[in-house]
Amino acid sequence: MQLMFDATTVITWLLFLAMFPLSFFWLRRAKRILVDKNYSEVALKGGLPPENPAKYALIAGLINLIAGGTAAWVIIGVPLYIATGITIGPFIAYQDWSAVGGVTIWSKLMADFILSRYAHPFQFGKKKDN
Repeated sequence: MQLMFDATTVITWLLFLAMFPLSFFWLRRAKRILVDKNYSEVALKGGLPPENPAKYALIAGLINLIAGGTAAWVIIGVPLYIATGITIGPFIAYQDWSAVGGVTIWSKLMADFILSRYAHPFQFGKKKDN
């Protein structure tokens, strides 16, 4: 038997293993924003928060909570189905759980980008120094 390199297996493992730190960071950020009321990571643009980060804190916290929860759902669901056959979601085929994971990652990135641009409105004209 000859072992051959299979790029799809590597990509599958990379996606699945990437869900662990992503879920941890997103859920930790949601806790910091929603529970601890730490708004230093809300709607950052250029590393700076908006003038009133509390205004956008609930939205940013929910984005992180939903994305982290979905990633945790994938992390639990895939091994649970493989080990026991019990399914708690679309984890029967690779295409299903990888679609959930991929869409979660991209949706989180786009939602954070949109929120940061909404919280930091574009200013026309010259900047005024106070």
